[in-house]
Amino acid sequence: MTNAVKIKTQPVSQPAALTESELRVLEREYCSFGDTVHYLERPPIFARCEGSWVYDMEGMPFLDLQMWYSAVNFGYANTRLSAAVKRQLEALPQVASQYLHREKIELAARLARHNQQAFGRKGRIHFNVGGAQAIEDSLKLVRNFSGGKSLMFAFEGGYHGRTLGASSITSSYRYRRRFGHFGDRAQFIPFPYHFRGIKGMSKEDYGIYCVRQFERLFETEYHGVWDGKAGKCEYAAFYVEPVQATGGYVIPPKNYFAELKKVLDRYGILLVVDEIQMGVFRTGKMWAIEHFGVTPDVIVFGKAITNGLNPLSGLWAREEMINPQIFPPGSTHSTFASNPIGTAVALETMKMIEEEDYATMVTEKGAYFLAQLQDLQKRYRIIGDVDGLGLALRLEICAEDGFTPDRAATDRIVDEAMKGDLDAGNGKRCGLVLDIGGYYKNVITLAPALTITQGEIDLAIRLIDQLLARVNKT
Repeated sequence: MTNAVKIKTQPVSQPAALTESELRVLEREYCSFGDTVHYLERPPIFARCEGSWVYDMEGMPFLDLQMWYSAVNFGYANTRLSAAVKRQLEALPQVASQYLHREKIELAARLARHNQQAFGRKGRIHFNVGGAQAIEDSLKLVRNFSGGKSLMFAFEGGYHGRTLGASSITSSYRYRRRFGHFGDRAQFIPFPYHFRGIKGMSKEDYGIYCVRQFERLFETEYHGVWDGKAGKCEYAAFYVEPVQATGGYVIPPKNYFAELKKVLDRYGILLVVDEIQMGVFRTGKMWAIEHFGVTPDVIVFGKAITNGLNPLSGLWAREEMINPQIFPPGSTHSTFASNPIGTAVALETMKMIEEEDYATMVTEKGAYFLAQLQDLQKRYRIIGDVDGLGLALRLEICAEDGFTPDRAATDRIVDEAMKGDLDAGNGKRCGLVLDIGGYYKNVITLAPALTITQGEIDLAIRLIDQLLARVNKT
């Protein structure tokens, strides 16, 4: 005889999946809007993705031409990179950052060796989680190396993140307005934005003009940055995006950064290059700065290094700035920095881009896409400017004069694109995911997957054509 109690078990029923309407009610009540959702009045709820496409809960396809702000350069659900995540998940998914793992070491070596070959300088790699966090690390690195200088130069139209430190070198006041400053705000310098620059001047001449305007700051101590008697500059570094991202994919004159670097070197100012959005072959090279013939002191990267599969960011700095004697253990720290899953997928990304000719692929696709955009420009007066470097492309939407920014028309284009009623051919409908940037929020920035097919580029042009025709009628 036993006193054991027999428990009758029954299969546990799984709750039914929530409907879209139920999810929207919950989202309205419990989700913060502060994490950049709700630029659209009714943001779509996406359910799955593949290649260049995302699908909403009803299965409506949307061709994505911004790829998560250029984080998913190699296409959604990339089988090779997803497999790397799965392998690492089964082997070593977690380990504290005070210990080592193979993937971190190999990834750092590949990145550092690429930069040594590209720029002729030895350096080291330092990891973190998000782009803004890596910018924060770079600020520490620069301050430490410069003897504690806290002032930086940055560009008008530049974007480096929304943490307190990163927002201090980001030109948009709205990111700082409610929160104040971390230390000192940067001095913002005009970017060589040729389309909105001095008329009648070639792009290269305008690049020289902009450098000379910056150089004037050092002519006399009364411009506030230079002590000629001591030979000292109050500013530690110049933070740049080689191609402005949120600023509207503005592509500088080819000669600009080489001339700017001469001035920076003359006055002991570091060049910190933010490659978070333009890095990892978005422009046809590993780093966009490689197009411009200069050697940076620091490169900050993130986003596409893991194809958006796991947060990982980091920076490369030249040896004398980051060696363990000057930047010792504990100088910065994050629990998830150099995490095994992130470093594993980033290592696979590096292997993939070394095995395949992304430079040629992206250059050819970008030239083809740009040529189609230029054809649209000839047909629509509201397109004031188109430009591109690799698969970083822009359409600047203007009034009928082809120059006055038209933000309202740009908003209408993007809103119409998300309705999911564009004619995709063969009786099918789809939507189009676009992004808005630019100083006047009148630029449609295009960052398609590097794996986009020619057929998808042709479809994208047809869909944009439909949107422009709609807006032209209103």
